[in-house]
Amino acid sequence: MEKGLKLTDILVTIIIALIFGVIYKLWGPLYGVVATLGLHLEQLIYGMWFIAAVVAYLIIRKPGVALLAEVAAAQGEFLFGGEWGVATLLFGLGQGLAAELIFAAFRYKRYDMVIASLAGVAAAFASIGIDFYYGYIGDLALWNMLILLGTRIAGAILISGIFAHLIVQALEKTGVTNLVRPATKEDYQALD
Repeated sequence: MEKGLKLTDILVTIIIALIFGVIYKLWGPLYGVVATLGLHLEQLIYGMWFIAAVVAYLIIRKPGVALLAEVAAAQGEFLFGGEWGVATLLFGLGQGLAAELIFAAFRYKRYDMVIASLAGVAAAFASIGIDFYYGYIGDLALWNMLILLGTRIAGAILISGIFAHLIVQALEKTGVTNLVRPATKEDYQALD
């Protein structure tokens, strides 16, 4: 597998990111509605904001794709009028970098649900760190912080881990992912 990104890889990543940028923009009001239920239940759907990095990586499978996808999706959300403004870009950078570090730790050779979930959890921790920087969660009581952290991690696993993996598996069954991945030796051997 070639390690460098080709123009096709970048363009496909940006398209994926823009699609998720629109989804992120539409997800904001839903997040607000769920927040009214209390007990940090909105954190269960927070994992959607980590999904672009994971989906793009699982499709393209090259270094740098997760970071590019998450930053581009954050940029898309910002351009489409996301309610968190420029801070969205900082979150995209942090979350994308955290996911990228997980993929790098496994040398970009694993594409399973566990890796997708770990990348989502890493992005969740990055977002918690950025939230601390902005100061709105640092004053929570320990029990309240643990609920927030637990539900955000659960949401990351469910949405950007399991759901992202299932989306890519469905795309693989349609053959769409073959358009961006070169044939491997195993593919050729399977033809014999």
